[in-house]
Amino acid sequence: MFCNQCQETLKNEGCTTRGVCGKTGDVADLQDLVIHSLRGLSFFQEIKRNEIGPDREANEILMEALFSTITNANFDRRRMLEYIRRALSARDRMRNELEDKGHEFRDLPDHALWTFTTEEEADRKASSVGHLTIENEDIRSLSTLLLYGIKGISAYAEHAYTLDLEDETIFGFMNRGLLAYRDPEADMEKLLGLVMECGEIGVRTMALLDEANTSRYGVPTPHRVNIGVRKNPGILISGHDLKDLHELLEQTKGTGIDVYTHGEMLPANYYPFFEKYDNLVGNYGGSWWYQIKDFDTFNGPVILTTNCLVPPLASYGDRVYTTNTVGFEGIPHIPDRKQGKQKDFSNVIEHAKRCEPPKELETGEIVGGFNHRTLWGLKDKVVGAVQAGKIKKFFVMAGCDGRHKSREYYTEFAKALPKEAVILTAGCAKYRYNKLITDDIDGIPRVIDAGQCNDSFSLASFAIKLAEDLGVGVNDLPIEYNIAWYEQKAVLVLLALLHLGVKNIHLGPTLPAFVSPNVLNVLVDKFQLGPNSTVEQDLAEMMV
Repeated sequence: MFCNQCQETLKNEGCTTRGVCGKTGDVADLQDLVIHSLRGLSFFQEIKRNEIGPDREANEILMEALFSTITNANFDRRRMLEYIRRALSARDRMRNELEDKGHEFRDLPDHALWTFTTEEEADRKASSVGHLTIENEDIRSLSTLLLYGIKGISAYAEHAYTLDLEDETIFGFMNRGLLAYRDPEADMEKLLGLVMECGEIGVRTMALLDEANTSRYGVPTPHRVNIGVRKNPGILISGHDLKDLHELLEQTKGTGIDVYTHGEMLPANYYPFFEKYDNLVGNYGGSWWYQIKDFDTFNGPVILTTNCLVPPLASYGDRVYTTNTVGFEGIPHIPDRKQGKQKDFSNVIEHAKRCEPPKELETGEIVGGFNHRTLWGLKDKVVGAVQAGKIKKFFVMAGCDGRHKSREYYTEFAKALPKEAVILTAGCAKYRYNKLITDDIDGIPRVIDAGQCNDSFSLASFAIKLAEDLGVGVNDLPIEYNIAWYEQKAVLVLLALLHLGVKNIHLGPTLPAFVSPNVLNVLVDKFQLGPNSTVEQDLAEMMV
């Protein structure tokens, strides 16, 4: 095992026996084998796309299997083996189809040929296909940066796909990027070009997901979200999948069961579509790593629709359910929906009826719902406040939350901001400060929450459109970027910002372990990317 894909990786170097996330070494190795298998699938998928047409089954496997390898998504060995089998089956089917069309394949690479019969064979193979097999440190750095960006694309593409929107250009890039990963012929120039293209495709994917969410559930608007509880039994739903929430709310209507959002599901409360459900109470608890406390006190069943899952404690483990790409050995998994039908949450609902109501953690409300369209409606008010000196700086503090004590930096940074500063946020990083700063400037909240991590697209879109409207460059606006990262979707968001030309990004709480000194120098020279230091020093630099 060697895994360095998340910010909490051991000693900021890499986990080698067991993941800090709780993932076992054999599962981590099998996830490397998932990637190897998807490279083989991509080999034939690219040819088929160009000569015959898209392969829908291959696209689905590509998205789902990649998504399952993101940090804190799937800890289940059995599921990893199933993804590998599905990838190999689709790979070989496409090869046969191409050969039937007259293709002759000779001297194929290993990822296009290998197979296995027993789990022992898979385990032996898995230990030989990780990225440490790339000897050159800088090639390895760019290759893994590319791979982790593609994993982020897979997550956002899967969310859009669930809502019936897809883009073959996105799948084509994922195939090309995977084929370049661990390609002995790939040089620095090619890989750097693909890394930057990954940012471009990331913007395209987040725009697609924004369209999917808003066309189905309406444009988010500012909402006051309840953070208290009622006296009915409840179901807590965490993750990012809005369609799962929609179907759960439909199935719990009239049952006496309340539904609460958790973590990255909080922004669902901002969509107009969900206002009609009086069984949607509000949000319970905080970001993903608080689930050990939040799930324990909630008392009712919890559904994990996407990452991030923390290995459950015994005190509540019998109340946890997974669905979609999430998996954990011994935890009940809710099957995918069948064509034309809703996903079946009946077991969870019956479980909830046997549970006590949730224990109250807090009371009050929090505000969010600032999609880029909503933000643009506030443009004149925002520009007026800036021109009047009432707002001196905007701070984009989007991204991820995490367990490390070093992340207290973001809470302290928010507390230290002057009253003339406004935070623009998206992702679970918001939980560090969204209940601390509740005042506004002429009706403009001092914490403007755009939504989930993918809604960082809204913040970037607003900034770019505002710069164009004012006739200045995006880096000439009074906006500073102080981004927290944790996993691979955040890697993609960073690459998307770089593609859009955003410079002087502060990234923390540590720089990625997979970025080599030489690759870091490239990013610093081209984009002035830099690490956090102290609250006092960073604030002094940014408030200039």
